[in-house]
Amino acid sequence: MSETGILSEPEWRAREDAHVRRVRAWTEPHRERRSRGEKHPVLDFLFTYYSFPPARLERWQPGPGVVLAGPGARRFLDRPGYRETADGVVLDVSAVPDRLARTARYTLSLLEAVDGRRARVDCFGLHEWAMVYRTTPDQVRHTQVPLRLGHARTDAVVESLDVRCSHFDAFRFFTPEARPLNRFAPTRETQPDLDQPGCLHVGMDLYKHAYKLDPFVPSELLGDCFVLAADIRELDMRASPYDLASYGYSPVPIETAEGRAAYARAQAEFARRAAPLRRRLIDLCRVLLQPADTPR
Repeated sequence: MSETGILSEPEWRAREDAHVRRVRAWTEPHRERRSRGEKHPVLDFLFTYYSFPPARLERWQPGPGVVLAGPGARRFLDRPGYRETADGVVLDVSAVPDRLARTARYTLSLLEAVDGRRARVDCFGLHEWAMVYRTTPDQVRHTQVPLRLGHARTDAVVESLDVRCSHFDAFRFFTPEARPLNRFAPTRETQPDLDQPGCLHVGMDLYKHAYKLDPFVPSELLGDCFVLAADIRELDMRASPYDLASYGYSPVPIETAEGRAAYARAQAEFARRAAPLRRRLIDLCRVLLQPADTPR
């Protein structure tokens, strides 16, 4: 979370510029593809499944406890939640709306539950395979790219391996035929009991948890979560049954022992990267909930 203190105008403008440059590496190509009507089977996910608008992702904000000094900071007063002090402009944590406080309270309980668990890295990305299990070419999500092994061999991989998906937002896209093959039957209600740090979708969802705390989330934390989600998404699709060579992605062939071992190593590394981001979000939720949970 952003440190407490006063930022001079050159300091906060430098942070603002750095954040905008960072995220535009993704937002500008996305806008260009969209203007041409082009779909991207890997990167569109970051802007469609995750619904935070690119313009909002690019917009810098300091988060709680940071005073923005200088005359330029007065433009932040046009945004909800900011007020002027003798030192500058600050985001007023006491102005957290009830709706956002409820979101922060749920997010805190979910993240604390996940943070206390051991990472499990034995699912091997079979959720993407289960989403195309026993489908026809016109039924798959990414119709513009073929399956690496074809439909029959893809089905055989699903049937030969132990499907262990514990994340509801992946499981809900399984084909009806694939659902009974899964070791778990996750629901939204059981998500706090089943989410675990090794799950790729749990790691990507840190970005969702961050942007749902907008405008009180520091943009540096939001950007860190977005970059993690983008990196995880690449592994997610490289390990999928789709042939993405034309998009420049080499496969992680989880149908082989070597591929599964490579996937598990990458999964463990993402769990390691996600842990400090999760704790920063936990700290932020606690800060946002202090005014709401303090008797008045």
